[in-house]
Amino acid sequence: MILPVIMSGGSGSRLWPLSRALHPKQFLALLNENTLLQETINRLDNTQCLNPLIICNNEHRFIVAEQLRVNDTAASDIILEPMGKNTAPAITLAALAAVAKGDDPLLLVLAADHVIKDVAAFQQAVLDAKGFAAQDKLVTFGIVPTHAETGYGYIKQGAKQTPNEAIGFDVDSFVEKPNLATAQTYLDSGEYLWNSGMFMFKASRYLEELAKFSPDMLAICTQAYENKTQDLDFTRISADIFAQCPEDSVDYAVMERTSDAIVVPMSAGWSDVGSFSSLWEVSEKDENGNVNHGDIISHNTTNSYINAGHKLVTTVGVDNLVIVETKDALLVACKDQVQDVKTIVEKLKAQDRYEYKHQREVFRPWGKYDSLDFGERDQVKRITVNPGAKLSIQMHHHRAEHWIVVSGTASVTNGDKTFLVTENESTYIPLGQIHALENPGVLPLELIEVQTGSYLGEDDIVRFDDKYGRV
Repeated sequence: MILPVIMSGGSGSRLWPLSRALHPKQFLALLNENTLLQETINRLDNTQCLNPLIICNNEHRFIVAEQLRVNDTAASDIILEPMGKNTAPAITLAALAAVAKGDDPLLLVLAADHVIKDVAAFQQAVLDAKGFAAQDKLVTFGIVPTHAETGYGYIKQGAKQTPNEAIGFDVDSFVEKPNLATAQTYLDSGEYLWNSGMFMFKASRYLEELAKFSPDMLAICTQAYENKTQDLDFTRISADIFAQCPEDSVDYAVMERTSDAIVVPMSAGWSDVGSFSSLWEVSEKDENGNVNHGDIISHNTTNSYINAGHKLVTTVGVDNLVIVETKDALLVACKDQVQDVKTIVEKLKAQDRYEYKHQREVFRPWGKYDSLDFGERDQVKRITVNPGAKLSIQMHHHRAEHWIVVSGTASVTNGDKTFLVTENESTYIPLGQIHALENPGVLPLELIEVQTGSYLGEDDIVRFDDKYGRV
């Protein structure tokens, strides 16, 4: 059987301000109503795969869980990496989890943030790879290049292999990102494929090769996995042990060193959506070559990507621009220079501004909040609590709160009293009062929270009990 292993790490800084550190691109719906993570799962439909194993970091765990719930997807496991160590340790944890259950499935390793337009071609490539992986080969998927791309690494094909009519090639070599002239020679030769970062192999074969080439990594990952703990639906790896693990990609750690590597070509409309120019290329365009999302009025505008999240955006006489408007930031960039958006993110980090980390709208395991207004001693939030969800039982040292219910019904604990608050009703939580908020209904609960006090930071929360394990 095939066990999909979906790696959901990464910060996606090149799609800022849509993507932020706490809400990177794999959790965004960039091309349709589904997020890239959900699309990665959905393209496995009808492939008879096992439920996917997701690997993500601790800060993204509730977003992953919520997107799986909305997608009606059951995960075989959600492994939380204590810190990013590149792809080889992440895949090692997945392989250890797979064999720990006494099985030896074929691991289909996928990134959560890729776009693949031709699902049938993707599934055929997976079937081709399955034949090789079942014969103890370690398969990497190579994308058939459509142009001389300098942003990807390449794989040079070796001898052709055709067991059971599947098409694959021995891997002659992996090559780093080339300059434009070299990329053109690669394209003209027909011998090179783009390195996609997708793989398939038996869990046991991967561990066997890792033991040969990177025994220290395998030893540390094994110890970290054996000292795991279970937290709700999440598997937590020992942070102290995993911190000692060397960082390395699966290419360097295993694939470039094994003699059993096979590359299976894939021509499926693939993109890693690594920049706004990539997003423009894979998106539907109007007759002027523009990609428009939101409320937009344009005149004499061509070849541009325009995303208006919350305001009317108008353009006149512009070409080849990227314009992205969110609640708290506006990006205007030349489409030929969007790789430098990450420079803006680095400057935001250096200035310790929140905009690199999260949107104005912040997601929590119980729902989300949007900070509408912020003064020196006051803050106004719109809070949405999912049906059945509950905020922690908590207290604040420096602020009082006034809750006005806009829609739905709230069950409020305020001191030693618990009561219902419905639409157009409100309650006041004095400073220092122990309180809790729950949505007992079947519809989302929306309320306006007015905070007043000398300090309004999110770290002024003393939690006494929390159904999501955050105490």
